[in-house]
Amino acid sequence: MPFAHFKVPEGTLTPEDKRKIVERTTDLYAEIYGERARPTTVVLVDEVADGGWGVAGNVLTAAMLNADA
Repeated sequence: MPFAHFKVPEGTLTPEDKRKIVERTTDLYAEIYGERARPTTVVLVDEVADGGWGVAGNVLTAAMLNADA
């Protein structure tokens, strides 16, 4: 069973964005493994609380990420 787990900052994705992640990830697995993978592909989009993650030793917040946009 193909499985993909995305962790994203809380509140940064719309329901439409999440739908796209699920659909496109499922399509990718089906492209790689064949259509037999589509019915069993699981995609989890997990929202991490603001400030609950970091990169390179720095805590990140949604405000910091959006400042670059």
